[in-house]
Amino acid sequence: MLKKLSLLALLAVLVGVLSGVAAIVYQKVYIETIGEGFVNVVSIANMFKYALAGAFIAAIGYFLLSLVLKGKTDMVFNLLFVILTFASILYPIGHQLPLDQETPELFPGLAVPMHFFPALGWFALKPLFGKSI
Repeated sequence: MLKKLSLLALLAVLVGVLSGVAAIVYQKVYIETIGEGFVNVVSIANMFKYALAGAFIAAIGYFLLSLVLKGKTDMVFNLLFVILTFASILYPIGHQLPLDQETPELFPGLAVPMHFFPALGWFALKPLFGKSI
């Protein structure tokens, strides 16, 4: 069980860092394409903080589901992860930006795709750990 927990923690760190890097790259591309990156609202530190937090919450959820579901953990976890990821996009859609922010209607275009990065990172990296998790 300790091995499984340590592997899940490693997976969470890898997913969080990968998601944070993807968010930074996406923000840079968004700035180059649109001309606005909302750097005063979406800082690099916040991108990494929330990516790591999402990955660790996912790892804890996976561990708890694996205790209950044994053989069906991946199927149920992936479905729940996707549902929660889609639910999380409601926050940037409804987020109130500062009044001095120009073009606030472009903010969801930046923030919504970033909410999918932890799930994509998990789905990409989890198979590398095989049956050991």
